[in-house]
Amino acid sequence: MLPANLVNLFVRKGLDTRTRQLIDRIRSSEPSRRVGSGRGNTPGIYPSKKMGVTIQFESHTVELAAIYEKEHDESVYEYYDQPPAFSIRYQDQGKNHGRTYTPDFFVISEDFIGWEEWKKEEDLIKLSVEKPYLYRRSEDGTWYMPPAEAYAEQYGLSFRVRSSKDINWVYLSNIRFLEDYLLSDSFDIEESAKQILLRTVMEQPGICIKDLLDDQDGYSSDDIYKMIVSNAFYVDLYKNRITHTDRAKIFPNKEMALAYSYLDVDSANQSIQVRNVELYPGNTIQWDGRAFLILNNGESNISLLSQDNQREVELPYDSFHYLVQKGKITGLTISHSRNKQEAISILRTASENDLAKANERYHKIKPILDGYSAANINIPDRTLRDWVKKYKNAELQYGYGYIGLIRKGIPGNYKRRFTKEVIDLMEWYITEYLETSVNRKAYTVWKILIADCTEKGYETPSFQSFLNYIKKRSDYQHTLKREGKKAAYQKEPRYLELHLTTPRHGDYPFEICHLDHTQLDIELICSKTRKNLGRPWVTFLVDAFTRRILAAYLSFDEPGYRSVMMVLRECVRRHSRLPKNIVVDGGKEFGSTYFETLLAFYKVGKLLREGKPKHGAVVERLFGTTNTMFVDNLIGNTQLMKNVRQVTAAVNPKKNAVWTFGKFLEKLKEWVYDVYDNIEHPVLGRSPKEEFLIGIANSGKRESTYITYDETFTMLTLPTTKKGTAKLDPGRGVKINHIYYWSESLLDPEFEGKQVPVRYDPFNMGVAYAYIRNTWVYMNSEHYSVLVDRTEREIQQAMEELRRRMRLRGQEVKVTAAKLANFLKSAEAEEILLIQRLRDSEIKATFTVLDGGKADGHNSLNEKKEVSNSSTFAVYLNEDVKFRRNKMDQKSNVSQKQEPKYKNFGEF
Repeated sequence: MLPANLVNLFVRKGLDTRTRQLIDRIRSSEPSRRVGSGRGNTPGIYPSKKMGVTIQFESHTVELAAIYEKEHDESVYEYYDQPPAFSIRYQDQGKNHGRTYTPDFFVISEDFIGWEEWKKEEDLIKLSVEKPYLYRRSEDGTWYMPPAEAYAEQYGLSFRVRSSKDINWVYLSNIRFLEDYLLSDSFDIEESAKQILLRTVMEQPGICIKDLLDDQDGYSSDDIYKMIVSNAFYVDLYKNRITHTDRAKIFPNKEMALAYSYLDVDSANQSIQVRNVELYPGNTIQWDGRAFLILNNGESNISLLSQDNQREVELPYDSFHYLVQKGKITGLTISHSRNKQEAISILRTASENDLAKANERYHKIKPILDGYSAANINIPDRTLRDWVKKYKNAELQYGYGYIGLIRKGIPGNYKRRFTKEVIDLMEWYITEYLETSVNRKAYTVWKILIADCTEKGYETPSFQSFLNYIKKRSDYQHTLKREGKKAAYQKEPRYLELHLTTPRHGDYPFEICHLDHTQLDIELICSKTRKNLGRPWVTFLVDAFTRRILAAYLSFDEPGYRSVMMVLRECVRRHSRLPKNIVVDGGKEFGSTYFETLLAFYKVGKLLREGKPKHGAVVERLFGTTNTMFVDNLIGNTQLMKNVRQVTAAVNPKKNAVWTFGKFLEKLKEWVYDVYDNIEHPVLGRSPKEEFLIGIANSGKRESTYITYDETFTMLTLPTTKKGTAKLDPGRGVKINHIYYWSESLLDPEFEGKQVPVRYDPFNMGVAYAYIRNTWVYMNSEHYSVLVDRTEREIQQAMEELRRRMRLRGQEVKVTAAKLANFLKSAEAEEILLIQRLRDSEIKATFTVLDGGKADGHNSLNEKKEVSNSSTFAVYLNEDVKFRRNKMDQKSNVSQKQEPKYKNFGEF
């Protein structure tokens, strides 16, 4: 059923029944495909308040910007990502072709109904050359896709191609920053604070936001941004970024801002200097790594000739200018004179010694240039005359006589020793014989080269000359071809993005956070049996802007949804807030339905980074810091295991481990939340805690984003089935993971045989929850006595073991809850699952502490210890040494029965 406003819109646009049916089909369809990473893109999802669903984007630069534009444009009613594909037809080289095409968005707005394709301007220019039958550009700079437009016209709809050039990145940055306030349902500001701000801005029109933030007398930073969003005073969101607080100016209204702009002479005179390429026929430029020759510089188009395949290309003048401005086309830099450019080139290539000698020559001839004779100079007159001549010639040629005094070139014979044929032959042998997965030795390839050169009568290069030629090639490409991408990873060029399109680490705390896992280099033991339980995994949620660890979760389980959900629980418990955007890798746990449901419910965006540590350097470096500064200083660390063959039983960390899960977690949290948080960060110049507090003071508390740690939140952090629902069997209950759960509340005839939302506790498979009549109903398992307090991982392990045994015995493979319960009761199963149960029990022992409880004899982990500088870390390590000594004494003199016990949940 279409909303009334859309029905009225379709009537006004005169859309027929067939078109309305097509639109209705698009509105009711799921996205036709899942976006993925590639070509350096960072895909993700955006929780749209306007649409009430998550919207996919394939590029965090262009498509995410398009989403922000539509989300906050009042004229846009609805928009859909990855709408159903359709067929397009076109002609290429006189032949008819056709293919299926999927646009980026389908948009329903007041002035446009149809499909959209979003691409970078430079990509469109390149595609218009490679595929002119698909992408074309008009004289006014508008891009077209004729085959797609032809399809849209059949239904009376529109199709348009949007470019990154159309986006105002300053405005987009400001929308991102203010979005929490824009999406808030109220702009409540205390009247006193409002009057103070209005009076201040009226008395000082054009006051910078920084001045208001530095004062904050009677008002808060939140009040400032609420006033901007509610239009109580005016900030030009298209001109200056709000995060540049020293340049963003506030005025009482738009008219006064306009009046002051006329008086702002400085800003009027500050024109943007664009890098230009000298345009004259015969000049050579470089575009996308290829050389092009300028054939003609017309009034509207520039003709280029590709020197690799002799293909002629025509580009509109403004497209050419745009690529030059972006640095995509390079050639001669800022200059209107080739001679002047040559002078700049000579100056840039001169060494420090060359400049020193030029300075010395200039001082020697300066008296002569000023009309005096050169006295007391031990320089031959002929040499002086030569220097003066060169100075004056350079002054005529370049406009700078000093250029003539700089020595041109480097002494020595730099003419190539080998002919072009020999160099080409070396290049071929390196490419075809050396840079392959066979990994031949350079000496072997050189020997083959020598034989070929001798046979062809060429001069033979020495082995050293061959090696020198190899060194001139890209080390990254050389290693990539011989050893693969993993070996070449360390030599890969760094990815840097310094434009307004994507602030890499955000503009304020909680805007961009990284979530990832790593296995720590330490062996832990069971607090009861002293049995080795292996190495734990830690999950960190790190704020990219402040480098502060917002939450940490420790577990023996490999990375999974439990770790993700628990670290988000910890974040809300500590800060009553979740990040605005979470950056994750391609792990399965980050693509699960319940994870994305949780993010969508609390309007958290997800950014998918490439699966390389460099793209998640914020959290990856923190893993290394945690291991080197903390874990590697504890008994049981696994540094020795790097050379496992040299490790003896006396020093094996598996035998010498003394840390229990609870004790290690206590110290880990002390390291994360007290020590690391207060150590000065080399990038920030202050500690993460200080940067965080300053960032919150400047960007606002944003109380509208606060989350209550209540039943609703904890329920959303519990996992569900793949569908998110389960069928209600009136006789047996709800079946989840092969196990039936029952409650008296399920006897509601209205829900019999229907799918109901369900959740289960991964740490207690004896219970589950169903959503009935707006309430989460508690349910018990049909085998509660056996499954209670057993974890999902333990159940899964038991099921796999049971399936394997049934296959070996030739029995049916189907596993029922009854068979599983009987198997878990058996002594044989208890032995198999012992290690898993010990691990799970160690983790469970810390749950009371995670929820803010307090262990007997120990202070709560929530009690903060003031750590002012890095010297505290030394004291912290000394305390750890004392603990280890005491632990060793206990191990030798005290039996396990004498070890201290802790109430309800074992040793911590």
